[in-house]
Amino acid sequence: MRIIVTGGLGFIGTNLVEFLLSQSHEVLCLDKNSYASNYEYHLLLANSNSQYSIQILDLSTSEELEKIVTSFQPDIVFHLAAESHVDRSIDSPGDFIQSNIVGTYNLLEAIRKQKNLQTKLLHVSTDEVFGSHEHLKFTETTRYDPSSPYSASKAASDHLVRAWSKTYNLYVNITNCSNNFGPFQHKEKLIPKAIHCLIERKEIPIYGTGENIRDWLFVLDHVNGLYEIANNGKKNQSYNIGSSNEVTNISIIRQICNVYDQLTGTKNSESLISFVSDRPGHDFRYSIDATKLMRETTWKPQSSFIEALRKTIDWYIKNPTYLN
Repeated sequence: MRIIVTGGLGFIGTNLVEFLLSQSHEVLCLDKNSYASNYEYHLLLANSNSQYSIQILDLSTSEELEKIVTSFQPDIVFHLAAESHVDRSIDSPGDFIQSNIVGTYNLLEAIRKQKNLQTKLLHVSTDEVFGSHEHLKFTETTRYDPSSPYSASKAASDHLVRAWSKTYNLYVNITNCSNNFGPFQHKEKLIPKAIHCLIERKEIPIYGTGENIRDWLFVLDHVNGLYEIANNGKKNQSYNIGSSNEVTNISIIRQICNVYDQLTGTKNSESLISFVSDRPGHDFRYSIDATKLMRETTWKPQSSFIEALRKTIDWYIKNPTYLN
């Protein structure tokens, strides 16, 4: 198949591109190459694989997007391009409106204007659009209740995708995933930030009391879920992707410290943990119910949480330049 991956230079995108190339697909990456991109690594991929090419552009401002889509004629577009860090969205919400809402609108229009082109759009969203719930799991019908400029902008992009599918009969799927972790993630995120602090022997900051709960999904399980939906998901359906690995922030940081000590021979890394003032609008708990995806496809998470965490920590230890 001919596949476009928007935001392919990012964390999830890098893992997705690697997987798609391993399946012998022709892949075009569209990315503005921001601070969180893995551009140099992708240059190596492109130089070693004739099936892969990279086009640097910003979906929110590009005038070339429609021409690119027309020229490439994709069977599938995986739309991952987004600003995704909550703290940055609090400081600079306008950037998130442009990237996540305007960028998605421009992509939808580029696909809509194709002649006789039956392109599937798989729009990758987040569980954060559902807000926070102390007891229930999020399903595909959970009411949207975003708490931050980031989650609000992603919620808006989800609504645009649904509207374009109904009004213009686009073939779409929307996925809402839980917190991802794994290789190539930018150090602003919780797990690589903690590993970076451990390597540098700096304090590891944790918001509030650290009791906030996240549902952790290994990135390769996420990638496999996206691929399964692209091939076997039902038209115009949403699917949650999660592994039911609910862990408090303080618990996961302690696990990271313990695994790091085992891998490196250091001791008492937990002493680096430091509690800092909570951030505004900090959701308490995210929890994904992926029953629909597992019922309608053959997908299920394959990774043991602790083993995937160990692999992730070991990868960053061996590739410290990704934490610079």
